[in-house]
Amino acid sequence: MKRPYHEHRKHAPRKLAFALITVSSSRYAAKTSGKPYSDESQEIGFNLIREAGHEVRLRDLVDDDLDMIRGRLLELLENPEVDVIIFIGGTGFSKDDKTIEAVKPLLEKVVEGFGELFRWLSFQEIGAAAILSRALMGVVKDKVVICLPGSPHAVDLALRNFLSELPHLIYILRS
Repeated sequence: MKRPYHEHRKHAPRKLAFALITVSSSRYAAKTSGKPYSDESQEIGFNLIREAGHEVRLRDLVDDDLDMIRGRLLELLENPEVDVIIFIGGTGFSKDDKTIEAVKPLLEKVVEGFGELFRWLSFQEIGAAAILSRALMGVVKDKVVICLPGSPHAVDLALRNFLSELPHLIYILRS
């Protein structure tokens, strides 16, 4: 017997368009001063998304500043060429981490299962330190917004485990 999610997947888009935004004060300072910097986490995300047959339409870097993060999100929500927006970094508990505070109030709905499962997968690898993750997924204006910790491993863990469900979620949002 076919279940609704089988039908959803059958009709879901095959190729999604992504925006990857790294949130990092140190990298942003290097960028604005013209110094070289690397972004291994965004590179991992870029490669995994392309390997899955999707497209990365935009890559950017912003300061860990609530207004800058929120402003970038609001711009991307108006971009008809972007389906999924991923923020990488700024999700921790330090006073400088502002990604969740910038993004969460703008979400129409939170995908609670994402954070729960991300922390469960993390727990299997790093133990109780997984509770310190504030990974978040939500939807707004028929787009998916994801906030990931800035570590390369966190980006890899999230995308390897959840990337395949994003077309299904986009289909539901736009049906």
